[in-house]
Amino acid sequence: MERKQMYIDGEWTSGTSGDTMDAVNPATGEVFAGFCRSSIADVRMAVAAAKKSFYVTREWRDMDSQARANMLLKIADLIEDNAAGLAMLDTLDNGKPLREAEGDVSDGLHTFRYYAGLIKAPQGGVYQVNAGFGQMHSYTVHEPVGVCAQITPWNYPFLMACWKLAPALAAGNSVVFKPSSKTSLSTIRLFEIFEEAGMPKGSVNLVLGSGNLGSELSESMDVDMVTFTGSTEVGQSVMRAAAGNVKKIGLELGGKSPNVIFADCDIDGAVEWAMIGIFFNQGEVCSAGSRIIIEESIKDTFVAKLAARANAMTLGDPVNNPDMGPLVSLDHMNQVLAYIRTGIEEGAKLVCGGSRWTQGECEKGYYVRPTIFDECTSGMRIVREEIFGPVVTVQTFKTEAEAVELANDTPYGLAGGVFTSDCARALRVIREIRAGITWINCYNPTFNEAPWGGYKMSGIGRELGVQGLEEYQEVKQINMNLNPGIVGWYEH
Repeated sequence: MERKQMYIDGEWTSGTSGDTMDAVNPATGEVFAGFCRSSIADVRMAVAAAKKSFYVTREWRDMDSQARANMLLKIADLIEDNAAGLAMLDTLDNGKPLREAEGDVSDGLHTFRYYAGLIKAPQGGVYQVNAGFGQMHSYTVHEPVGVCAQITPWNYPFLMACWKLAPALAAGNSVVFKPSSKTSLSTIRLFEIFEEAGMPKGSVNLVLGSGNLGSELSESMDVDMVTFTGSTEVGQSVMRAAAGNVKKIGLELGGKSPNVIFADCDIDGAVEWAMIGIFFNQGEVCSAGSRIIIEESIKDTFVAKLAARANAMTLGDPVNNPDMGPLVSLDHMNQVLAYIRTGIEEGAKLVCGGSRWTQGECEKGYYVRPTIFDECTSGMRIVREEIFGPVVTVQTFKTEAEAVELANDTPYGLAGGVFTSDCARALRVIREIRAGITWINCYNPTFNEAPWGGYKMSGIGRELGVQGLEEYQEVKQINMNLNPGIVGWYEH
């Protein structure tokens, strides 16, 4: 079996360790591909290559914005040309239904096109300043941060790579990239596309392996910025490690997001959006609407409809586009099943699901039936902790104030939704929910043009939108004395 390689300083290499890792198809539990495992020495070589690219050769950094935009557009075109293969890699590697992987690839290539356009937009500003210092011209410019380390999760392998790489490269940075060891294949293919497009040597570097590589990148004194998407626990370790040289950080972390449903909503519509909110991508979504908080008077009707829809969902080989595919790995499936057992032990009412699904050729796959828990309370672990699977809890409220209190009763603050036909109520409640991404009468739509990120323990910084580009830039203030012979007010 061919082992895919890492990409350092413009060259494909097997690295120094000689170690390898397997890619496992979660639908069957079988190894179908593999790749080389990077060592700490490989990571240091990748950082050195990125540093040289940015500070010495400077080819990508000094390229004008139009030339960088043209390169990003070329990359987007190549992604489009290879879209079918990229989507299949994510489906085989991650387990998501093929149509969802195809959507991820489409969104990813449009991320490159979006930032190709945005990097040509006006940046910086000119300021009218205190005349006591003489006639001054004061203005700001945006500059790339430098060497950026980027670490992505396994739930959206290709899309998360695009979310991070497109703005970082648009800004002129050099990058060392580490995908999840569970789902590396589509990212490796993306770096082959970078090579085909003609990215300058050392401007993009790829290392492959486990969490110790991320620690090395976070601690490195030669890395100017580190961005990480994943669990809050790992994000905290990245934050501590980054303190060594006070490097810039971007963290998109966990969530336990509320989906608040009022009695005056369109119940059937709210059920469909709630299904998307928790069962899309097998519930392996940081912004999943995993806590349904519903007005007491319609709870029974709503839960019955939701359970009927959940029980009707098809599971199976994700290549065949079932409603839901397998979870990403055996370990993760067992962790989700352990949470389900905990919920039962805590006294929550199991409405549907709650077990592993096995059938035919998928008998050894990592499937969990869509699961609904009713009669939940805020102190339960299944309500407080991120499960990251197809498991949703239901709590009830009687008043608007109680709904807001329940929604905010979490250490996280990534996302939230509100369903109601009362526009004033919708805006009141959505403004009270302490979360960075919110929806009214829908759940989960994401747009390149709008910033993505959370409050509280859900992270620091934003991805996408103008803010997503600014994360990878430093702002420099420049003050020029237009009358050099005049010293200023203190001369007097």
